[in-house]
Amino acid sequence: MNASVDASGRLSIGGVDLLDLASEQGTPLFVYDEDHLRARCREAVTAWGDGVAYGAKAFLCRAMAALAHEEGMCIDVATGGELHVALAAGVPAERLVLHGNNKSEHELRAAVEVGVGRIVVDSFDEIDRLERLGGGRPRVLVRVTPGIEAHTHEYIMTGQADSKFGFGLATGDAERAVRRLERSRAVELAGVHAHIGSQVFLADSFVREVEVLASFFNPLALPELCIGGGLGVPYVEGEEAPTITEWAAAVHGACTASGVPEETRVTAEPGRSIVAAAALTLYRVGTIKPIEGVRTYLAVDGGMSDNPRPVLYGSGYEVFLPRSTDADRTRAVTVVGKHCESGDFVVRHGRVPSDTVVGDVIATPVTGAYGHSMASNYNKVPRPPVVFVSGGAARVVVRRETYEDLMACDV
Repeated sequence: MNASVDASGRLSIGGVDLLDLASEQGTPLFVYDEDHLRARCREAVTAWGDGVAYGAKAFLCRAMAALAHEEGMCIDVATGGELHVALAAGVPAERLVLHGNNKSEHELRAAVEVGVGRIVVDSFDEIDRLERLGGGRPRVLVRVTPGIEAHTHEYIMTGQADSKFGFGLATGDAERAVRRLERSRAVELAGVHAHIGSQVFLADSFVREVEVLASFFNPLALPELCIGGGLGVPYVEGEEAPTITEWAAAVHGACTASGVPEETRVTAEPGRSIVAAAALTLYRVGTIKPIEGVRTYLAVDGGMSDNPRPVLYGSGYEVFLPRSTDADRTRAVTVVGKHCESGDFVVRHGRVPSDTVVGDVIATPVTGAYGHSMASNYNKVPRPPVVFVSGGAARVVVRRETYEDLMACDV
């Protein structure tokens, strides 16, 4: 949101020149527009109301957890590790929602002991674990799979009948789970949760989700209905997606049309749509290798260890030079990383200015979600730092890993 290009074509974000930042912090580097993050959080709270939760799996560190909390969001955590980070950031336990299809007894005990606001129950085995734990009587939502097949990659579809998540509506498992939770003295059943997938571009998919859920939810007379997250964001030229506000309006309209009681707290768990477009990744070009009649490989100092999405999902990205932000990109390249894999693509079908040379800093935008959070140390490459920029200043919120960090757990 706070990007500007000067007369020479150099790009700044939040008043910070990106080429200067790359020189100071090195590359690869995740750069987040902090005010953009805050604006998206505020939009989500305005659109959905209290209870809307930031989907922390998209991007989580203590600074991000604190920011989301400061802007009025709850936080959806999916593991004991995410729970630990959110608590360490000062987020009150009652503002947390614990997810996960295979929560351990240790994770559930920790959640109950600190008093998390909601636990989303995902299986009959999990009900068994909660009942063995006893004490605390946490408020829970039952996760159901509504049988909606969102138009997205099969690896990030979650609402279809064949899913590792939740209790199926069609099989009757959702009904059986509700009845058991209603009888249980170990929990307080507060509502229903569903999630149909990630990177969903069509608001109609969420409308259909509500239509299917309503016939199950309405007779239960429960106070909460969460339709999950999954709102898509545009990554490449030509893609479009609803805004958070448009998404919420479509869902609330569907709830009204489907007879969901007006007093129901209807909420959601946006993650990608909060953080993805708030960030870009800076790399430095190390090799340019033209293969006549085939393609030109442009190799950078990162790759699948800091952005595995192109390898996992075939995801597309754009690429440009922040020294010549508005320059015509006439040279076709395949941007690859430094890892020992032929499939180590960053941008399979990229275009850069014709004068791109070794040593140039390049940028891939819309990397604020599932870059840092899915990063690895493959080939023992240290993970990049994360910098928040705002008001002309940059602050490191996650430092660059060192070679010593790579051996921190060795014994």
